[in-house]
Amino acid sequence: MKYVLPILLGRLVRIIARARGGGSAYPGYLVLKLLPSFLTDVTKQFDRGVLFVLGSNGKSTTTHMLSDVMRAHGLRVFTNPTGANLPQGIASALLSEVSIFGKLKADVGVLEVDEAFAVELSGHLHPSTVLMLNVQVDQLYRFYETSRVADMMTDTAATAGTHVVTNRDDEYLGPFTSSTLDVTRFGASTELVAEAPHGLQNASAFGGQTEGSAPLQAEAEVRALSAQGATIALSRATGGGSSSLDIRLPAKGLHYAVDAAAAIQTARVALGSEFDESKAVAAFAAMKPAYGRGERLKIGTDEAEFVMFKNAASLQLNLDALADAPEQVLLAIDEGTPDISWIYDVDFSSLDHVDVVSGEKAWQIALRLEHAGIPIGTVEPRIEKAIELMKALPAPASKTKNFIVNYEQMMIARKMLGYPDLEKRA
Repeated sequence: MKYVLPILLGRLVRIIARARGGGSAYPGYLVLKLLPSFLTDVTKQFDRGVLFVLGSNGKSTTTHMLSDVMRAHGLRVFTNPTGANLPQGIASALLSEVSIFGKLKADVGVLEVDEAFAVELSGHLHPSTVLMLNVQVDQLYRFYETSRVADMMTDTAATAGTHVVTNRDDEYLGPFTSSTLDVTRFGASTELVAEAPHGLQNASAFGGQTEGSAPLQAEAEVRALSAQGATIALSRATGGGSSSLDIRLPAKGLHYAVDAAAAIQTARVALGSEFDESKAVAAFAAMKPAYGRGERLKIGTDEAEFVMFKNAASLQLNLDALADAPEQVLLAIDEGTPDISWIYDVDFSSLDHVDVVSGEKAWQIALRLEHAGIPIGTVEPRIEKAIELMKALPAPASKTKNFIVNYEQMMIARKMLGYPDLEKRA
C-alpha cells in the first residue's frame, strides 16, 4: 500500500499540469519526495533489465529506434518518449504506466538519461546495458568542458551489468574497455564521414583528443546512405561472420543512420541469440520519426516538417541533411538555449533565405543570418505570431513548410498545430 498515495497524488498533479498546458516533471519530483525508492522498486520488475542511452545528441532518436526494435521482437517496452531524462522526468513517465500498487507491465526499460545524472540513476536502476552515442560540444554553461561529459558517460558505462555499446568513431568514447563487461561498437565508414559536409561533429574533431594508433572494429557500421535509408554492415566480435541490413530511416541525415547502427547493435547484445535481423528491418520500415525529430504535421493544406536542435552540432548536422534549400523556413530559438554564441560556428549555406525568425533569441539569430548574407522575411519574437505568419504564406510547391526549432519552441508549435503532447500524436 506504500505506493497508492504517492502515485495517486503524482497522477493528480500530472493531470493538473497537462490541463494547464505543461508536460511538467513536477509529478515525478513529488513522487520521489514521497517515495524515494519509487524508481528502484518499479524498474526492478523488468525481466530483461534496463538499457541506458547516453550522448550529447541523438538520445531521444536512438531511444525511440531501440524501443521499436525491441517491440518488434515481441517485448513490452517502457521508455521516456518525450525526452524527459532527469530522475523526476523518468518518474513522471512511469506514472502513466504503473498501477496504483506499483506494478508495471513491461519486459524491458529503454531510457535516455541525462549524462550529469547517469551515475546517480545507475545506482537506482542498475542498467544491464549502457549505450554511449557521442561527445559533442553542448551546454558549456552547464558542463564547462566536453571532457567532463565524456567522463560522466564512461563512469556510467563502468556500472553496466553486462554490456557496453560505444561509438568507434568518437575518440573520447571509442577506446573504452573493460575486463568484466562485453564492449562492442558502432560507427560509420571513413568514406561516408569524409563525404559529409561537416563530418559528424564529434568534439574530438575540434582538437579534443589525439588519434588512436590502432583502428577499432565496429560490429555495426553504416556503409551506405540514401535519401530514404542506409545500409548497415553487422559483424561479430569473435567467431567471424557478417551480414548487411538495408533499413529505412525515419529522418534524413548521416547522423540518423549512425543512431540506427547504435540502436541495432544495442538490440543485438541485449537480445543475444533472439535478435532477428528481419524483425529489425521491419521495425525501421514501420517506424515514425521521434518526437519533433523529422515529424511531419498538418498545417492547413500543407505539412510542417520539424527539425529540432539544441546546440551547434545538432543544428549543423540537420542543415547538412537538407537535400535542397527549403522553400519556406521558420527558424526559432528561445531562452531554453541560454547562450547561442555558437551560432557563429554554424554554416548556414544550405539555406538561401529564412521566411520567419522567432523566439526570444530572434534578433541574435537575425544578426547571424545577416552576417551570412541570408535574406530574412520577418523577425517576430513571439512564436505564436510567427506560426500564424507561416500559415499565411502561399502554399509551397513542395507542400512542406520547414520548422527549424529548439525543444521549447517545438513544443509550442506542436500545440498550436493541434498536437498538444506525445500521447496525441497523429
